[in-house]
Amino acid sequence: MKIAYFDCFSGISGDMILGALVDAGLPLEVFTKLIDDLNLSGCRISSKKVKKSGISATKVDISFPPIRKSPAEILSLMESLDISQKLKEKSKSIFLTLAKAEAYIHQEDINSVHLHELGSIDTLIDIVGSVVGLDKMGIEEVYSSEINVGEGFVKTAHGYLPVPAPATAHILKGVPVYSSGVKAELTTPTGAAILTGFSSGYGSLPLMKLEVIGYGAGEKDLPSPNLLRVLIGEKSIQSEQEDWVSVLETNIDDMNPEFYDYLIDFLLKKGALDVFLTPIQMKKSRPGMLLSVICYEKKQKEIIDTIFSETSTFGIRISRLRREKLKREIKNLKTSLGNIRVKLGILDGKIVSVSPEYEDCKKIALERKIPLKRVYELVKMEAGSLITKRYA
Repeated sequence: MKIAYFDCFSGISGDMILGALVDAGLPLEVFTKLIDDLNLSGCRISSKKVKKSGISATKVDISFPPIRKSPAEILSLMESLDISQKLKEKSKSIFLTLAKAEAYIHQEDINSVHLHELGSIDTLIDIVGSVVGLDKMGIEEVYSSEINVGEGFVKTAHGYLPVPAPATAHILKGVPVYSSGVKAELTTPTGAAILTGFSSGYGSLPLMKLEVIGYGAGEKDLPSPNLLRVLIGEKSIQSEQEDWVSVLETNIDDMNPEFYDYLIDFLLKKGALDVFLTPIQMKKSRPGMLLSVICYEKKQKEIIDTIFSETSTFGIRISRLRREKLKREIKNLKTSLGNIRVKLGILDGKIVSVSPEYEDCKKIALERKIPLKRVYELVKMEAGSLITKRYA
């Protein structure tokens, strides 16, 4: 699987994304064809090599007549493109993220909002160009670093606004952001919308076989390199399955223990991979519980909100850990006690673990009035024998 990692150490914008993709090998003609398809008279796109803090990068520039489009007109133009419906829908989804953010900030109806940045032709090209460009390069997954948003104020059609701009901040809810102290708008609403529309996770560089690196240049010269770096390569898997998870932990000593049953079920329904309790001794020798929740990063915000809402805790510790796990398969096997679902753990193509499904064993134990322990042992033994024959 080919993946791309956007290193947003100096923020991200639409033109920086296009520049990074061109620098990584995407032909500029991909974008010129889009402009031709859109029949945008007077619109031109060009690229050039520049240096930012001594680092060579590609700067993409879009020139266009001062024409503004309404959201409905932008969506209509996207629909007219000679690209797959999947890419059209992705482009429209990203644009609507941007439009809804602007409408929310300015308290206007999305169908009537007609803002300077939103209706700009370069916003249209930035979004569609990013969507089509990533597809042309065969990128199947996108990841991102934490996002440097900058600080200070930025001049817009509405006057001076704080950085990150209100629309940018709205789009980046739930995303890890920071400021390195640079007094500039480093992340634009368009850049934020494109990134959040694609990214499967935020944080450290994922394990990959690195193949290509591209640098997209921003407009300004800053004390630090005003660049967006994209790293492209094959996603590496060291074992049958490997991923990254968030581990959320909190100590609780003042909550009704009857609530834990409800809490655990609720967290699992919210997408937690695992939830468990560990008895601990807290300050003043009070007995307490360590609540631990394992989840994917994209579920982290929702689960944190749930813990704060449903428990008495005032703080949660967050860790990001690499996890290795066996490849899993579920087989429906016919045993002497009936059809039983069995979970198989597979390592390097070989079955190394067999686990009968608890609910199936429980049902048979109740129906046949056999101790659950005995049902489990018989099914596991029989399942192991059947699997040995099937996979010999």
